[in-house]
Amino acid sequence: MTRLVRPDAVLVQAVIAGALSFAHLHDLAEAAGQHGWKAWAYPISVDLLLVASWHRLRTLRESGEPSRSAWSWFAVALAASLGANVATAGLLDLGDVPDWLRILVAGWPALAFLGGTLLVHRPTPPNDPEPAPAPRPVVERETEPGVQAAPAPALPAPAPAPAVTAPPALVAHAQKIAADHRTRTGSAIDTETLRARLGVPSSMAEAIAAQLA
Repeated sequence: MTRLVRPDAVLVQAVIAGALSFAHLHDLAEAAGQHGWKAWAYPISVDLLLVASWHRLRTLRESGEPSRSAWSWFAVALAASLGANVATAGLLDLGDVPDWLRILVAGWPALAFLGGTLLVHRPTPPNDPEPAPAPRPVVERETEPGVQAAPAPALPAPAPAPAVTAPPALVAHAQKIAADHRTRTGSAIDTETLRARLGVPSSMAEAIAAQLA
């Protein structure tokens, strides 16, 4: 089944308004002495400048750049379109157009060409990264002749590690373990076996073994 296309009210309104504005610009250009295809080119030029400036305005606002130039050309194109609508509403005799209006209509192509060129070819500053600062040169300190440089201060010697002291009760228990080991094996107990039997750190086991020797 073919799906029916519903016309959008906003789109229909835009088409009607554009057609009326287009006709008013054509009638004004023709009354100002621009006949044939020239009269039809004027409304196209005004509408194109209006659309181009609005598109450029949105692009600049999204990128965070200044949009004053785009606003200016949008205002120029809007004034040309609105002026034509008002002028053809009976406030101006199209049979006897004043000279200043003929001058404006005749000069519009150059103005529109300038605006379109500036909007399309507006240079964008490059986003070059800032150069890294150059490393500062190392300046060696010079000594005067005959003067010896002072030696660097010597670093303090590291403090000796505190001696490990075994409790007497633990030493007595270790003596019993060592005697039992000698009875069973016929040899003196080694430090690793003593550490495993007592369940103490290696430093403590070494200190106890030194007292048993």
